[in-house]
Amino acid sequence: MVGELERPLVSNDVDLAQDQSNDLTRNYDLEGECHLNAALLRPPRTQGLVHKQRLSSASSRLALGDSVVGDVSDPLDGILVGQTLKRRVVTEHLVELQKHGRPENQSQNLRFGTENDRPQESVPNTDAISDQRSCLSLQVVSGPSCGLHCSVLSTSTARLPLTLGRVPPSYLLLKDYEVSGKHAMITWNLNKLRWELVDMGSLNGTLLNSHPINHPDPGSRLWGDPVELASGDTITVGTTSNIYVHISSHNERLVPFGVGMTSDPMSLRRGGKKLPMEDVCYYHWPLPGIYQFGVFGICDGHGGVGAAKSASKILPEMVATILTDSVKRERVVSGQDASDVLRDAFSQTEASMNNYYEGCTATLLLVWADADENFFAQCANVGDSACFINMDGKQIKMTEDHKVTSCSERLRIEGIGEPLKDGETRLCGLNLARMLGDKFVKQQDSRFSSEPYISQVVHLKKSSGAFALLASDGLWDVVSFKKAVQLVVQTRERHPTETENLAEKIAEVMLDEARTQRTKDNTSIIFIDFDSISTVSSCKVRP
Repeated sequence: MVGELERPLVSNDVDLAQDQSNDLTRNYDLEGECHLNAALLRPPRTQGLVHKQRLSSASSRLALGDSVVGDVSDPLDGILVGQTLKRRVVTEHLVELQKHGRPENQSQNLRFGTENDRPQESVPNTDAISDQRSCLSLQVVSGPSCGLHCSVLSTSTARLPLTLGRVPPSYLLLKDYEVSGKHAMITWNLNKLRWELVDMGSLNGTLLNSHPINHPDPGSRLWGDPVELASGDTITVGTTSNIYVHISSHNERLVPFGVGMTSDPMSLRRGGKKLPMEDVCYYHWPLPGIYQFGVFGICDGHGGVGAAKSASKILPEMVATILTDSVKRERVVSGQDASDVLRDAFSQTEASMNNYYEGCTATLLLVWADADENFFAQCANVGDSACFINMDGKQIKMTEDHKVTSCSERLRIEGIGEPLKDGETRLCGLNLARMLGDKFVKQQDSRFSSEPYISQVVHLKKSSGAFALLASDGLWDVVSFKKAVQLVVQTRERHPTETENLAEKIAEVMLDEARTQRTKDNTSIIFIDFDSISTVSSCKVRP
């Protein structure tokens, strides 16, 4: 089935593709100019997936408890944040809109897939603005410019507004003949502290999550209404150029270990057409307001990318919501067990998802720290996106395979009184027996489940060379745990003095190995190096 990224430029029914997201970010972010291919991954950031801010190991120490301490100051390009900046951004934006003939009564509060009646915020003071700095990262995930990536801070006035178009001086320059010279613009709304997208009167229009946002009369060349952007949104310009949006805030940057993430849709054969990308990888460190907890996850969609996108937003949000309860949080830390939190989060996520004909795997690694700076990890999963931790040279499997053919699933299904027939390898055409979403087939066959496997808790010993590797089945179809460990060891030996980018390098090595072995499925990889301290990188999607 065709995923959201392959939907046509203009839909006959704008209600067909509702964005089922919540507002928790899955933020990847890079800081700097546009990059192509290998240049996409510059050193780290954090996330929601991430800010690319370099910190020395001394300045990125985790202060366990309620806060993260570190040097996270950003250069403001010589601009002081305050009334002068606010007046410049807002005034110039309004002048630009009026110049292009925009109606005065246009809605400023449109947000597809979310409530439109959210309360309006008053103009913030200078201190509030400095605390709400945001980093926007854009990645072209399909089309002629696939792989192009750029990011900008809300305080970088020299780079704002950010223009998407086919000709210079567009900030995101798209080599797509279906894209107008100046196609769309993204601005930071200082009054509402949010990123907004507006179509600049393009000929072919602009879609946000498959909904048109251009002026109703495309021939008029009038601008559309500004629409709020959220992390995880997909912007479509032309029929094939899809741009993924990642947003993270100032206080979400510090990660106490190295992280590398990368993805590639792959193809069925060498030089062939790329497969539709249905994987989503993400992480959040720290969880909002819960500074000693973070999550890392991969969702591998089937039937489209919709369920994976929904789960990747809702699941971390549910974990964060549960852990805001101080009693439950303390129970996890003191008892060194988050099984109940993970189980409840998966259950609530499944209940919140409305994906009837799309489903996804979900593998989530929860990492937390206690007051003595000891780190712990526990994993939950449905499906076949696997995770293992290597510590002191020993591999600890953190997930369970939920294919219909696996022994554990056959025993589970037999236990509910409806055993599989000899030779039966699929249920309703699916090779997975546990997943999130797929509400329709779950109504047809009670043998499907969304109950997650919960791993043991692993105490991540210091100086043990510990690392975790999460990946979708595109990697595990062609690379064993043992081979993955060998690749990690070899890469570390080749770069003995590398610390800042090593996790990214290892993730790329894994992806290259999957490609060399000719995997025939989307491949997404998250590598976490618990022996290094740094900020982290985003989930880079290979062209």
